[in-house]
Amino acid sequence: MTEVLFPLDQNELSFTASGGSMVRRTVLPSGVRVLTESVPGAASASISFSVAVGSRDEQNGHFGSTHFLEHLLFKGTKSRSALDIAVAFDSVGGSSNAATGKEYTSYYARVQDKALPLAVEVIGDMLTSSLIDPVEFENERTVILEELAMNDDDPEDVAHEAFSEAVLGDTPLGRPIGGTPQTITDVTREAVWEHYQANYRPQDLVIAAAGGVDHNALIQQVEKALTAAGWDLSAKAHPVERRSNVETDYQRATDFKLINRPTSQANILLGSQGIVAEDPRRFTMGILNTILGGGMSSRLFQEIREKRGLAYSVYSFNQGYSDGSVFGLYAGCSPKKAGEVTKLMLAELEKIAEHGVTEAELELAKGNITGGLALKFESSQARMSRLFAAELMNGQFMDLDTSLAAFNAVSLREVRDLAQAIAKKPRTLVAVGDLKESDFKGL
Repeated sequence: MTEVLFPLDQNELSFTASGGSMVRRTVLPSGVRVLTESVPGAASASISFSVAVGSRDEQNGHFGSTHFLEHLLFKGTKSRSALDIAVAFDSVGGSSNAATGKEYTSYYARVQDKALPLAVEVIGDMLTSSLIDPVEFENERTVILEELAMNDDDPEDVAHEAFSEAVLGDTPLGRPIGGTPQTITDVTREAVWEHYQANYRPQDLVIAAAGGVDHNALIQQVEKALTAAGWDLSAKAHPVERRSNVETDYQRATDFKLINRPTSQANILLGSQGIVAEDPRRFTMGILNTILGGGMSSRLFQEIREKRGLAYSVYSFNQGYSDGSVFGLYAGCSPKKAGEVTKLMLAELEKIAEHGVTEAELELAKGNITGGLALKFESSQARMSRLFAAELMNGQFMDLDTSLAAFNAVSLREVRDLAQAIAKKPRTLVAVGDLKESDFKGL
């Protein structure tokens, strides 16, 4: 088992992880961090270029800039058009994409191992040399507004956005990742350019690759790509500090929010703040969520769908960030059954808080999670994501064997204690659909 810290002031680190893969980490003098997990026999590689900047980091005048940048960096550089970027990956049968979160932005690709230099060159060019062309900027503004409109047509998405805002309050962490139609309409090219220049620097950049990858060769490829794009890697800089992982007591915005929509289903979210991403109880939360609402054998699924036929989709979740979190119970059901389903979801949480779970449930959940993790980490993309998450979040890498051991160590008492802690927190109810406040009488 391997559990290793990634100190920001340690320039070189290497160790063997479970399964015989070799993990290496180098901090370049410029502050760029390069992490690799070389997997024996892998014929493909996944790579990401990430910065610890998300929607929560936007300031007045820059709201929506983070998501805007995710789109714009694919729209062309000094040496490549948007078509050139697309053709580069298509020509080697690879795939590329990007993701914006509340606390990071990542640009990534999966290619054959021999095409990794191409991926480094193209993504490096995109990240360092985007033109943010004024014409493309306005075109992409329209595309993003269409994306937001599409999301607004999905009542489940609407419910989740409203729930996050209700639980985390009027705070940067409570804002929607993609911005709002108003912020996207209002943000200027100059504001997005400022956001780009301020947050896409060598000391912000984390490059992670996993699969068929050679660490030393990757460093050379990275240095070549970034230097060719005009970055001065000779200027020394210290990597940016990581976020604080101290939990913040966010004040919720409301205990009840009803969004009336003429939909055939009611979309219900009931919950509270949960546990932050690096909480020591995160392994217990994984077990709790699996038993409560994590699959077809979960209590919510069995009680609400299988026994009563009241919903098609029902689940629980915990979304943890560095200093805040959201824990929720979700169901999509007939508006006429909304109150009944909400009471049933709450009852299942409170049963675990009061009586705990059985030994059989605990063992089933452990088998579910450990088996799923073993399958997940057959993917080079999952290994890559683990690397950059460890670097960006708390600087602590845990290999598969260590994670499995942590889940297997969770006890019945720990599951009950966590359920009790969650059940005691002030709850918020968000409902989207053809509903009235009276549908939730008694709640």
